[in-house]
Amino acid sequence: MKRWLWLGLGLSGMVASGCGSDPKPEPVVLPQACPGTAEASLPSTAVSALSTSPNTAPDGVIITYKPKVTASALAASADIVKAVERVGGTVRRRIPNLNMVSARLSPEAITALKANPDVLSVTPNRRVRAMALPTPPPLASWQGAFSTQGSVGEYTEGLKLVQAPQVWDANNDGIIDPGAATGEGVKVCVIDSGWDSKHPELKAAFLKGKDFVDDDDDPTDQSVSPKGEVTVGGGHGTHVSATILAQFGAGSGGRVAPGEDPNGVVGVAPGASLLVARVLDTDGGGRTDDVIAAVDWCNSEGARVASLSLGAPDPSEDEQTAFEKVWNNGNGMLSVAASGNDGKHGIAYPAAYLPSVMAVGAVDLQGKIADFSQYGQELSVVGPGVEVLSATVLGAASLSQVTAASVPVTSRPLTYTAQGTYTGRLVNCGLGADRAACGEAATCEGFVAYVDRGDLFFEEKARNVIQAGARAIIIGDNVEDEGPGFTLGSANPHWVPTVSVSMASGAALKGLVGQEVTVSTSGLDYQRESGTSMATPHVSGVAALVFSARPDLSAAHVRAVLEKTALDDKTTPGVDEHYGHGLVQAAKAVALARTLPQGGGPLPLP
Repeated sequence: MKRWLWLGLGLSGMVASGCGSDPKPEPVVLPQACPGTAEASLPSTAVSALSTSPNTAPDGVIITYKPKVTASALAASADIVKAVERVGGTVRRRIPNLNMVSARLSPEAITALKANPDVLSVTPNRRVRAMALPTPPPLASWQGAFSTQGSVGEYTEGLKLVQAPQVWDANNDGIIDPGAATGEGVKVCVIDSGWDSKHPELKAAFLKGKDFVDDDDDPTDQSVSPKGEVTVGGGHGTHVSATILAQFGAGSGGRVAPGEDPNGVVGVAPGASLLVARVLDTDGGGRTDDVIAAVDWCNSEGARVASLSLGAPDPSEDEQTAFEKVWNNGNGMLSVAASGNDGKHGIAYPAAYLPSVMAVGAVDLQGKIADFSQYGQELSVVGPGVEVLSATVLGAASLSQVTAASVPVTSRPLTYTAQGTYTGRLVNCGLGADRAACGEAATCEGFVAYVDRGDLFFEEKARNVIQAGARAIIIGDNVEDEGPGFTLGSANPHWVPTVSVSMASGAALKGLVGQEVTVSTSGLDYQRESGTSMATPHVSGVAALVFSARPDLSAAHVRAVLEKTALDDKTTPGVDEHYGHGLVQAAKAVALARTLPQGGGPLPLP
């Protein structure tokens, strides 16, 4: 049984006020939420108040100051911190190697600070975002010898598209060739959302990490509230890291989907060492000052390659300065960054900082440019970025199964779905616009809700039918071609197993309303993701292979080698804004690198 809630008019409003008056609208009647489901609501978008002035920008500013010849970098930093505090500001981060600090300041304080003769610039600490679950902090390096034997089933489509196995397994026997370039001896720093320290694909490669979000040495992809509640991230950094250097062979895999190799996947450069710099929070957002500090840290730790699957639509002078410093006129660290996912002209930043950063666009597994890939004259190369299979936070990916009338129905789990199995009557809930959408067939004893795709967010639909009593949800697509995969927006303890089906399958399921249907979702440790975020680590891994084959080459030489050996597209021959120099080709790049004289010789390459 359900109780019903009357909304809109009270009893007095239901009585006509007199002759000729307009008829009163019918009251809206909704069933009350089933017990225990009332909190299944959309996450709050409210922003917590800052301790500084109400006019202070949430992420503050970055202050660049003059270095002092007579003082150390730390002493100069201390002096500018005092200047910030004198005008009422609060310092957030110090980056003494780059003569920068970030702080929160009122507009009046900013004006006062700009008048300080030691201050060169004061710029916004802009937001960056990812382009596309608790563990103790690591006290020491976990890196061990990487495995040299595995299975060719670990070679993903993207891996083969960039020729990586041809570099270290030329005879395709699942054994790394003696003396082959594998990335061994090369440190790759992944500046992203952190990692899952428990994932078997990454543990042996991990060298060191730093968390710039929580300011500690544990770059795990999670956050902990003051009450001790743990929120796990979406696995973006784990996915990126594994694309670069997932481990090879038996014991490296986790839970995989049917048909996939039990060992999981192998990375482009499985012998490389992993540095993890966490700058993105569990929602995929971050700050410019954290990116700057991370770039400086990666360089100081000896990284040859920094991989950044993140960005912002606008440039930052301070950020550009940081990348130029670590680039060191081509003699320092090679930074590789995503071009962006808006599908428009114009490369995101930091990818667009020429020549200190390589901008990477995305192609599908047939080598065609992805519709979402941003393009422009700064684009360097492209890499596989559509439906890329790689590792994710343990158990964060899902496998779904739907059975109706004893017949399996192809389905896809929604991101953030709950895991479990439920069998119950199928109820047609239409668009799931409110708690009454499922009609009288809905009971708090439970049912499987069928919901059509429409204008509402999927999390709104899910919230409504769960409050009506649904224990599992099937969302039918409204287009013939299968969509890119749907999401519930964020984690919520009230979510139930939720999957999507094609438009044709949805129409068939509507004919089975009233019959029992089983919906099952289970955890996986690997998932397919799309974005220039996924293309970037393919390029970073190829760069690591070239550095491994020729440690004497500079970053400028490696960049030139990757661009010169890239596979040109047939659509627009030559260097162009959509494909850059083309699709990176590891075997050709390593072969060319090995022909260069000691130190690489003059640039540009002949």
